[in-house]
Order: sequence, then C-alpha cells, then structure tokens
Amino acid sequence: MIEPTSLTIGAVGYGIALAAFLALTFVLAIGWQGRVQGALLVVAAVVSMLWAGVMAWGTVAGAQWPRTLLFTDLVRDAAWIAFLWTILWLGHARAGSVRLGVLRILAVLLVLGVLAQGLLLAGLPIEASVQWVLATKVLLIIGALVLVEHVYRTTTPDQRWAIKYLCLGVGALYLYDFLLFSDALLFLGVSPTLWDARGYINALVVPLIAVSAARNPQWSLDVYVSRGVVLHGTTFLVAGVYLLVMAAAGFYVRRFGGEWGAVLQTVLLFGAALLLVALLVSGQLRARLKVFLSKHFFNYRYDYREEWLRFIHTLARSGEPLPERVIRAIAAIVESPGGQIWLREGRQFTARDRLNWPEHERPGEPRDGELASYLHRTGWVIDMDEYRGDADHYGALSLPAWIVEETRLWLIVPLLHEDDLLGFVLLDHSRAGHSINWEDRDLLKTAGRQAASHLAQMQALEALAEARQFEAFNRLSAYVIHDLKNLIAQLSLVVSNARRHGDKPEFLRDAIATVENAVERMNRLMQQLRAGEFTPKLEDVDLADLARRAVSEREGNRPVPVLEVEGNAFPVRAVSDRLLAVIRHLVQNAQEATPPEGHVAVRVWRKDDEVHLTVADTGSGMDRDFVRHRLFRPFDTTKGLTGMGIGAYESRELVRSLGGDVEVTSSPGRGTTFHVYLPLRNGAAAVAPQRPGSVGGGVA
Repeated sequence: MIEPTSLTIGAVGYGIALAAFLALTFVLAIGWQGRVQGALLVVAAVVSMLWAGVMAWGTVAGAQWPRTLLFTDLVRDAAWIAFLWTILWLGHARAGSVRLGVLRILAVLLVLGVLAQGLLLAGLPIEASVQWVLATKVLLIIGALVLVEHVYRTTTPDQRWAIKYLCLGVGALYLYDFLLFSDALLFLGVSPTLWDARGYINALVVPLIAVSAARNPQWSLDVYVSRGVVLHGTTFLVAGVYLLVMAAAGFYVRRFGGEWGAVLQTVLLFGAALLLVALLVSGQLRARLKVFLSKHFFNYRYDYREEWLRFIHTLARSGEPLPERVIRAIAAIVESPGGQIWLREGRQFTARDRLNWPEHERPGEPRDGELASYLHRTGWVIDMDEYRGDADHYGALSLPAWIVEETRLWLIVPLLHEDDLLGFVLLDHSRAGHSINWEDRDLLKTAGRQAASHLAQMQALEALAEARQFEAFNRLSAYVIHDLKNLIAQLSLVVSNARRHGDKPEFLRDAIATVENAVERMNRLMQQLRAGEFTPKLEDVDLADLARRAVSEREGNRPVPVLEVEGNAFPVRAVSDRLLAVIRHLVQNAQEATPPEGHVAVRVWRKDDEVHLTVADTGSGMDRDFVRHRLFRPFDTTKGLTGMGIGAYESRELVRSLGGDVEVTSSPGRGTTFHVYLPLRNGAAAVAPQRPGSVGGGVA
C-alpha cells in the first residue's frame, strides 16, 4: 500500500523528525522536575523518536502496511493520549471537579479504541482487515483530537498561554493523520505524497511542544469545566463519527454503484456535509443538546459564571434600547427566541418593546390588578403551560383572558427593584422544549432583579434629564425676571426724581441716558430670548473702569463709596454690563447694610496673573452659618418682597464662569468684605477708561 516512489524524500523527512524528537527528549529529560505529567511527556517524546525511526525504515523498505509500522503508530498514539488525559485528570482532581466521571468515560472509549486496533492487528491478516484497521485508526484519531480540544478549553484563561502551543502542535499532528488515514480509508490506499510529508510535518511541530514545555515545566495547570467545553467536545466527536460513517457509505456507493458510483458518491458526500453544517448552525438543535448534557452530565443545569457574564454583557452592550436588551438577556437563559417587556407608566403597565414577538394592541395592565399584585407580592415566575393545565398551583390568581389565550406565551418574569414592581417580561416557548424547574426559576428571578436595577437607573436618568430641562427653564425665567426688576427699579428712580427735577436740563440728560441704557438692555434681552442664547460673547474690559462706573452710580447714596485703584491696567475677559451689575450689586448691598456714618471701600489691584477687587463695609455683618448656608442659596432673601434672592448667587456664578471666584469674610457687628478675583487676560494692554453712561439702577 506504500508505493516505492519518492522513498528518499520520505526517509529524509522521518529522519529529520527522529532528530527533532531526540533533541526534545534531551531537553525534557534535563528539565524534568519529578512530576508525572513531565515523565509522560518524556515517554511520548521517546516513543515519537522511535516511531520516526521505524517509519523511516518502512519508507526505505517500501513496506506494504507491515504490522511493525502500524503497531508503532498505535504505541505513539497511546503515549500522547496518556499524556493529555493525565493533564486533564490531575487538573480536575486538584480542583475538586465533579466532572471526573466524564473523563473516565472518555478514557474508557480511548482505551477500547487502542485495544480494538491492537486486536485487529494481532489477530487478522492485514490484507483482509485493512478497512477495519483504518476505520479504528480514524476513530482513535478523532478521540485524540477531542482530548486536545478538552485540554485547551478546560484550561483557565490565565494558564492558556502555557498550553496553547502544545495543543496547537499535537492537534496539528492528529489533524494531518486524520487527513492521511481518512483518505486511505476512502481509497484503500495511502497517498505517497501525504505519507512522505508526514515526517516533515512531525518535525515542524516539535518546536511548539518545546515552547509549551519551557513555559510550564511542571505541567500542573489549573482547569475548569464549562457547559461550552462539553457541548463543543460532544459536537466535535459526533461530527467526526458522522463524517466517518458518511465516508464509509460513500466508499461502498462508489464501489458497488456501477456507472453511477462516482456521481452518487459525490452527491452523497456533498449532501452529508451540507446536512452537517445545517445541523451545526441550528439553534434549536444546539439548545436541545445543551439541555441533554445538563441533565445527564452535570449536577446543575447552568454554568452560573458563564450565564452571568453573558447576561451582564448583553445588558451593557449598546446599539439597541435597554428594554430590548433586557428581553434578549432574560430570554437567552431559557433558550427562548424572544418576548415582550411591559413597564409601569402611571397607574398601569403597558407594552414597551418586543423581540421576535407579534405586535398586538393589548389593554394596559392595571397597577393594582391581579397579575401585578401577584408578581409584586410573590416575585414568582409564572409558567403559563402549568397555569393552563392546573391553575390551582397559583392559588386564586385569575389572569386576563388575552394572556391565557396567547398560545406562544410561556413564562412571565417579574422585574422587581427593591420592593417595587417596575414591570414584567413575557417569554416565548423555549427552542429546547424543556420545562422549567426550581433552578430555572431562581436564575430567572435573580436576572429579573438585576435587569430591574438597570431599568430603574434608566428611568432615573430620564427623570433627571427632564428635571434638568425644567431647572434650566426655571433658572432662565428667574434671570429674566431679575433683569426686568432691575430695569423697573432704574426707570422708577427716573420717574420719582422727575417730579422734583423735571425742569432741570441736567436731569433730563441723565434721564434720557438712563432710558437709553434700559432700552439697550431690554433689546439685548429680547435678542437672547429669541435666539435661546444666554451665554453672550466675552469681550475685553477693564475691571478698574467698571469699578469706577459702579461707584459713580452709587455716589448718591450714603455712605458714599470710596474707590482705591492700585495700578493702571486690569484687563479681563467678561461681558461688560453683567460684570458691572455684579460690582454694582456688591456696592449697593454694602451701602444697605451700613449706617450713613459708616464706610464702604472699593479696592482694585493686581497680583501675579489675577485681578482682585474687594468691597468692604463697616455694617452689621453676617454670622458664619448665614454665609455658609444662606448667602449664596438661590431664592433665599432677607429683603422681603423687594428682593428675589438670586443676586448674590448670580454674581458668584457669573464670576466663576469667567474662571474666578467670590470669597466672603464677615462677622456680626464688624462688617463684611466681598473679595472677587478674576484671571488676568494674557498679553492684554490696559483698556482705556470710559465715561459712565447712566444714572441710577443696580442689582438688588
């Protein structure tokens, strides 16, 4: 069966493999630390070295499948299988895993495969039993590949860096052997090309095994078993057996099909592959297989670590509304294809979102109805199949007719947050077709509570966004009213003085200037209202100039404020009239809090990169508690009906918006000092002083 072609090329390849495994054996023997796993790896390397030598001899001799070659191949397989199985067994035993029974079953199957092939080789002529020998060989290779896959999947993620190259190397060996012997089984003859390349392939994987051995000389890996490992391993094993059976069927169809044999074989193999792919991508088949494995191989139905990680990942991902993510996350627990979520809105629960669920107009469920009351009181998951069969399981619960008549409705999962029912989820029947038990109910109730916390946070954020919109609107209204009050006070002063000084030209000039200023401010306010803009553009202003204007406007009141300016350049970036209103407000408050014989002093100076302004008085002062808790609180005023309580708050917020701040020092009976500091505009020249343009006004 091995044609005497390219024998030199094949012999060289196996000779290179012999040298590679000899070097690997030498390295492993030096670094061995007395562990069983290390000893078995050394044995596997030695056996592989001997195997390569025998294969080189058989290739040179042009052997026709002598028992020596096949027995050597079998011994090599047994050595690697023993090493891989030992890693799994010791890892699970050290971790206290309850899945040791699965490994026992796998070990029994592999041992039976080795014995079956050994008996065939020992008891039957090779020529008569070649098909059975090759079939058992392919089955043994499939078992070895399943073992490699289990080693990788059951290794903890932080340990996989040490095992991945071993799994890659050994897996590559047996994948190539699967290709070689399945081809030989199909055509009852080994491909010379594949046979000659086998030695080179084995030599190529030796460095991978050496790297893995260097990373983990003790071969003491931590392992864990998940449902995914068992599911993938079982699927891989079943798929391998299925492909083997289909290959055998194709062989017999071709051999006994006459003229149609080759065509029928091609159609059969293509159809078998297409059917296998269709089954592998079937969600229903995968769900049923998971349920079967959970029932027969695991004490618990769920791998709670994986379920919770998947659940949180589904809730956290973006791209779809949170209610829809809640449906998807809860439905995935019981393999449900979709459902509908109902959330509380006012005095009833209404349908919010759906996933693979028909759209129907349903009446809202009352907040105090029987369904909501039952879910709130018990937190129980309602199984509609159970309810339709025997409603006594749920006491006196009477569900709405549309819920009972909805045949696709399977489960009702409550969404409880603390002691409040936020809603519930309706789920479609499971694709796996299994009924729920206590474990399903506990997991669904816990997942429902976790999802409810996300929904409660979503509702809180929505309410906060609405509250912020109302807050912005209320603050806007307060500022508008405050500006109007100042304008009214300014014009009222003109009206009251007109009765006494209306015939004086000086008063008329000042009155016209005041009205002109008021009109300008009202026009600016109207423009801002129309544009919805309450952050005017900043401009270059001189703080000392604004202080002079504010003091000039307040000179008609006692005590007369005194201004002291240290220097001649105080450039800042601000809105001129607003910063002027702040200074005017501080001076006015200082005058109102100080008796006529007292003192009010305004001082402006520069220090480093800041411009400072203080307004100090010798008035009644304020205690520490008032300054800390009431002075800057909006809508808190001590002026009765004449004040709105936002002057100090608005002044501080405006200064802070410019990068500065306001500090207050005060004590009862000793007066108050307001300290305003603003950042100096870098590289700015002094702003030329401007003449005051109005009389009266101020910020109250």
